[in-house]
Amino acid sequence: MKFRKATALLLASTMGAALAAGTALAAEGDNSVVIYSPNEDYLIEFYLEKLNEQFPDYDISIEYESTGKMAAKLQAEGDSTSCDIIMGMSYGYLESLKEGLASIDFIDTSVYMPELLEENNRYIPWDRFSGATIVNTAILEEKGLPAPTSYEDLLDPQYEGLIEMPNPTASSTGYLYLKSLVNAWGEEEAFDYFAQLDNNILKYTDSGSGPIHDLEAGECAIGLSLTFNAIEAKNAGAPLDVIFFEEGAPYSPTGCAIVAGKEADPVVKEVFEYIYSGIQDEYLATYLPEQVKIDQQTEIENFPTDIPYADMSGDTPDVKAALLDQWEF
Repeated sequence: MKFRKATALLLASTMGAALAAGTALAAEGDNSVVIYSPNEDYLIEFYLEKLNEQFPDYDISIEYESTGKMAAKLQAEGDSTSCDIIMGMSYGYLESLKEGLASIDFIDTSVYMPELLEENNRYIPWDRFSGATIVNTAILEEKGLPAPTSYEDLLDPQYEGLIEMPNPTASSTGYLYLKSLVNAWGEEEAFDYFAQLDNNILKYTDSGSGPIHDLEAGECAIGLSLTFNAIEAKNAGAPLDVIFFEEGAPYSPTGCAIVAGKEADPVVKEVFEYIYSGIQDEYLATYLPEQVKIDQQTEIENFPTDIPYADMSGDTPDVKAALLDQWEF
């Protein structure tokens, strides 16, 4: 999809240095805005379509890169970055960048869930996605097996070869399960648990949605995967149920931020305000309806409205790297 004024720039990381050197900061009176986002192509197209409709005379571009590479790019570019706005980046990486982010005082943060707010408003909540235990009810019924009700249940030998989960070293979704249980139980107990669970694992997938695809295909009976992917499949007719255990649903919030110094540009400020006043509600209702706002209403069929979220505190890039160094499965 092409847009008259706004174009999505899908950048390889090897182009970063050249772009940084060749792009000057927007001068006063310049109607250009550069947004960095690690979101998928279809979301970038959605954002750009909305922005282009609202600001036909502005030159808005969204540069894509994976989250880790984008954070490294921003750190390397420092004050010389062409980026004005960061959109939809996970909190752990935003936290690592926050010294270079502006404090935002023109967005009403009272509408957001308190646990999602950063103390100095250097990033504002955008969305969050959770994981759950998803079961194929048809396969369980065929095999005469009960649905699990706890993580401990998943260790039962009756589920041997029937469980899939994303590999934490390849998938951020897989890492969420590891981090949530480390927070709930401590590192030693959590890693001991996954060592035991390995006996029942059929396959570790490379993507967070991988177990959903195999659940739909009847290749496994239980999957640790993404809630919204499971509901999409269920609404399409797959015999899936979503289960949350006592420890809560592992989740990752993302936020939007303004690079320090860019908040003084009225064009950047105007675009940022519209991201929250004109895009966020439609985005949440259409793509990822998990609760971010206190009074948020979920309209998607079968989507759970009372997800018990896990403790995901302390989720920084350094902590993640240290935990993944210990993963051996």
